[in-house]
Amino acid sequence: MNRKILKHLAIILLIYYSNLSCVRKTPVFGENGMVVSTSRHASQVGIDILKDGGNAVDAAVGVGFALAVTSSSNGNIGGGGFMVARFSDGQTFTLDYREMAPIKAERNMYLDESGNIIKGKSRSTHFASGVPGSVDGLLKAWEDHGSGNISIERLLSPSIKLAKKGFDLSNYEADRFNKNKDRLSKHPETKRIFARDDREWKSGDIFYQSDLAETLERIMENGRDGFYKGKTADLIVEEMKNVGGWITHKDLENYTSKYRDPIKGSFQDYDIISMGPPSSGGILLIHMLNMFDEIMNNPENSSIDLSYNSLDYIHILTEIERRAYADRAEHLADADFWDVPEEMLLSKFYAKERVSSININEATLSTDISYGNSYINQSEETTHYSIVDKEGNAVSVTTTINSGYGNGITITGAGFLMNNEMDDFSSKPGEPNMFGLLGNEANAIEPKKRPLSSMTPTIVLKDDKPFLILGTPGGSTIITTVLQNFLNVVIHGMDIQQAVSSPRVHSQWMPDMVFHEKGGLSKSLIRKLSERGHDVKLRGNIGEANGIMINDQGFWGGPDSRGENTAIGY
Repeated sequence: MNRKILKHLAIILLIYYSNLSCVRKTPVFGENGMVVSTSRHASQVGIDILKDGGNAVDAAVGVGFALAVTSSSNGNIGGGGFMVARFSDGQTFTLDYREMAPIKAERNMYLDESGNIIKGKSRSTHFASGVPGSVDGLLKAWEDHGSGNISIERLLSPSIKLAKKGFDLSNYEADRFNKNKDRLSKHPETKRIFARDDREWKSGDIFYQSDLAETLERIMENGRDGFYKGKTADLIVEEMKNVGGWITHKDLENYTSKYRDPIKGSFQDYDIISMGPPSSGGILLIHMLNMFDEIMNNPENSSIDLSYNSLDYIHILTEIERRAYADRAEHLADADFWDVPEEMLLSKFYAKERVSSININEATLSTDISYGNSYINQSEETTHYSIVDKEGNAVSVTTTINSGYGNGITITGAGFLMNNEMDDFSSKPGEPNMFGLLGNEANAIEPKKRPLSSMTPTIVLKDDKPFLILGTPGGSTIITTVLQNFLNVVIHGMDIQQAVSSPRVHSQWMPDMVFHEKGGLSKSLIRKLSERGHDVKLRGNIGEANGIMINDQGFWGGPDSRGENTAIGY
């Protein structure tokens, strides 16, 4: 073979593997523990806690507080999240520390006198924030399920140090600040901390957050009361009062995280544990797996090709996803306020009924399933981390302030950004939120109600032992990303690194489209999908998953190559 041909082949292979976004070829191995998060600093905090005798819950709490410092766009103490844990003795818990609507919240608070949505009010104003839950949830998990070997000082001191003495920005982190400068400059306090006028941020710059350090110190000294009472609470309320925001001292004092019944299901030889409402993730994940299983086990479908990203595979995934997301819009909400039909949605009989209308050769129009509205571009600044300790205790955590940098408003004097989670409610039936998701009265705004979420922290068991720890950011794409990561391992035989880094697709009922990443679908496949009636659109990254696979050898960390995610094992 001559040099010219070899050169061309090399170029083709380079482009191919670049499109696959598979920077790391193999998972990271750990014999005694593993932490995978979006921040190298936070992952190290978690590993150090494990080395000091902490368990996976201790490490998860330490990582959570560290991300509030090192991952400003999505790590938080101004937002909320969900934690799913499974201990080596079989004990399981799922903790909901999702944000809550303030007491003064009203059903039509984002509508004008004509009943139309007021642009931006639920996303970029003080009215966009729900009552933060992260501090209460993280401390509750540590108090109830920590090892007892790790003090609150040991948990918080690494994060305080990172905030007070600063940490070196990577090129990736600096670039995020620079690309979001306009957004970070709209609020004076946010601009002071996160934006630079003299020059752009660059790799190696030290990022200091003295106010945030003091906020974390108050939490370390006073526990929960260091955030929900005292100076920090005063600063939050003062920030709200200045512009008419609705979070009060009473809202903060009354906030409580809640243990929820885990959502459980099965697929082949695997058992799945995930988060229940107000997360829609667990129910929809198992609902879609039930539908996929029904397709696989139907003798009439024996000729269907379900290999990775084949024509039939993408078609079936799309048909399943649009039915699941239609069910989401109709049935799912905070179960404290709405009678969620969990038994129906998790039943294999219902899955069989839902797939009965799927035509293998033709797309179902989403309008034939239900109605909807236009697609809105989404920010996907949730974050996920996965942890396992030497005893085999597994923790899966997804946390968020909703869009990138939340509502863009930093609490003056406290140093942290607030969430814009109120946009996750259905402000008006039939109108999409920033993720293009539709809702009805089930997810309507009510005081003290928690908005519906797509976060899907998940633990998969094999032979009654943790096998996979999965989760991802990505707004409405979270659930389909976790679904594909699971199928990549279980059906397609990928290792965890391949599973989280391989190109993905996404569909969500409305808009009636199939979204795909660059390099995932060939031109020929896109043409064939179009011939079946699918509207196929190219988009940016879908999710940013961080997973762990566990086998007899040890722990294998899979950090998604789409971002600057880091797996550290020991």
